[in-house]
Parts: sequence; structure tokens; C-alpha cells
Amino acid sequence: MQYGAIQKGTFIDRPNRFIAHVDIDGQSVVCHVKNTGRCRELLVPGAEVWLERGTNPKRKTAYDLIAVRKGEKLINMDAQAPNKVFAEWVSQFEPALTELRAEYTYGKSRLDFCLHTAEGLHMVEVKGVTLEKDGHACFPDAPTERGVKHIHELIHAVEEGHRASAVFIIQMEDVVDFAPNDVTHPAFGDALRQAAEAGVKIVAVNCHVKPDSLTVFGQVPVLL
Repeated sequence: MQYGAIQKGTFIDRPNRFIAHVDIDGQSVVCHVKNTGRCRELLVPGAEVWLERGTNPKRKTAYDLIAVRKGEKLINMDAQAPNKVFAEWVSQFEPALTELRAEYTYGKSRLDFCLHTAEGLHMVEVKGVTLEKDGHACFPDAPTERGVKHIHELIHAVEEGHRASAVFIIQMEDVVDFAPNDVTHPAFGDALRQAAEAGVKIVAVNCHVKPDSLTVFGQVPVLL
């Protein structure tokens, strides 16, 4: 996926989940943060960040904060990006695809995608991953009851005869592997392991990240 006009800045602070103050050429500007997660290990004072200028003149903020540098890694932290990236990559993930439906209501949840194929329906839930330590990526960075609910819906889909996948889009390069973050939310890890045993496919891919783009690079091992 490709962004529009990109501006480099320096992170100052984040007074709430939705906005951040960023220094651009000596001037403090208010930006919309496109990720409501904690991101405490990413958004630290002095961090190099990249902003996309909005095109709607009625917006309250002129920029969206979309990427941050952590050490040598450039990390995309746009929470909307993983679904867009998956939609671009889906033909490689599911070569037999005949129709792609987003925001698909299944059971008591709204899953990210339903893939229509000659073999039947394939339910997919996509999660963006921005948390890593020493090259090991993990999810989530905060407890997510909604995420647990979605994993159980995937299990239900398999029980009803459909295919189902949980796809983790790691929004950075050079990661060794992916694992559920059992320290932060043990229930999510338990649900993911139950899903794998039930036949849900668990996939993790890392991405090639530039300040103005994000593309799937390749699959990485999943450790359950």
C-alpha cells in the first residue's frame, strides 16, 4: 500500500490515545495517531516519526502519524494498514479466490474478510503486529477480549465446515518469528493454540516498510 505526502518529524508526547504532539522543523503540531494501542515502546520522546498529510480540509488535525523508528527498525503503526496490505496480497495467500468480502458478519462477530473460493468459504481475521523484542514479534501489546472473541469465531467456522485463518501482519522487517504475547494476555494465546488444534490456519508475515509504503515481504515461523 502507498501513502500520499509524507513528512518526517520528532515525537514529543501523546496526551491521549488519539493524538500526539510532533516537532516538525522546530514547530509543534498536533497529529492523529492511527493506532489506539499502547505503543509505549515505540512512541518515546525524541523518536523519529513519519506523518501523512491529510487531504480533508475540514479535519481537526493536518497529519496522521503512521510510522516510527525504533533503533534500526522502521515500524509502520497504522492500524488500518494491515487489512489494506492483506487485500493487496490475498491472491498469493488464496490463489483460488473468486470474491473478496470485507467486514463479513459471521456468528456474533464481524470478521475482517470472507474469501469465496471454488472450495467454499474461507474466513480470515487480520491482526496488525507492532510489538517486537530482539527480532521476536508478538501480539497483542494490550489485552484484547475482542481478539479472543474473533479467534473463537474462527474455530466455530471450522466446526461448521469452512476454512479459517488468523493472519498476523507484522508491520516491520527482519523478524525471526512470531508468537502470542502470553505475558500480556494469556487468554489470547490460549485461544490461538486452541484454534490451531481445531484446524484454523495461523499465519504470520513480515513487511517491507518505507516511510511512504508497506508491502508483504514473506512468511515467518509461528511459535505456539
